[in-house]
Amino acid sequence: MKKLLILAFAVLSFTSVSAQEGEDVGWVARFGAAGGFTPAMVFPNLDPINAQIKNMGIGTLSSSGMMIYGGSGYAYIMLIDNLRIGGMGLGGTKSTSGTVGGLSREVKYNFSFAGLTVEYTLPFIKNIAVSVGTIIGMGSNGVEGYQNQGSYSWTDIWKKVSGASSSNQVSDRITNSFYTITPTLNIDIPLDRFIAFRFGAGYVTSIGSQWKLNNDQNISGVPSDLNNNSFFIQTGIFVGLIAF
Repeated sequence: MKKLLILAFAVLSFTSVSAQEGEDVGWVARFGAAGGFTPAMVFPNLDPINAQIKNMGIGTLSSSGMMIYGGSGYAYIMLIDNLRIGGMGLGGTKSTSGTVGGLSREVKYNFSFAGLTVEYTLPFIKNIAVSVGTIIGMGSNGVEGYQNQGSYSWTDIWKKVSGASSSNQVSDRITNSFYTITPTLNIDIPLDRFIAFRFGAGYVTSIGSQWKLNNDQNISGVPSDLNNNSFFIQTGIFVGLIAF
């Protein structure tokens, strides 16, 4: 799937250059601005996490993808024909939990990214907008692990922190931040002059990943395949000035 997306991106990028060369034969520059809700499905590699969850005696995280939610918007800048600039942000969480030996255990996984969007809309395609582009920004993902044995008092909490308690409570959070340059391919289908439906796809690439534990402590031995590179599919409804 990754290879197909990269191939499609390369082909459409080449045709967009050809389209620019032919603008003097009658193609009209796009214009407009819109924004809206853009849920997406992302497919991170959760195998390294599930390998550890199995040792906890609870169910693993589903590897069939996870929903992330957010919004995006754009505006044609008009200084360069058919080029639009905007921004987007998406994020979500999935979890698994269970009770083992009277202890409640839970693991949460979260994934998010956001950034500046730069897209070129192919001028030779009419009535819909087919755009190739990229997202330049930052993202994060993380794992939270919990184990609880029941109710707690205010003093119980501080006894645990000071080491004066033999509590079985566990609460750890592993986070990872990264930069991303994400190629995208989007299709916007106008329903009327003010509403459009979007379908798109992209591939999140991570640059400079750095894993931290709790209060910004370094972690060693993180599996190399626990990364942020992930294919995603998005849909959405945009409202604004839709003119294709």
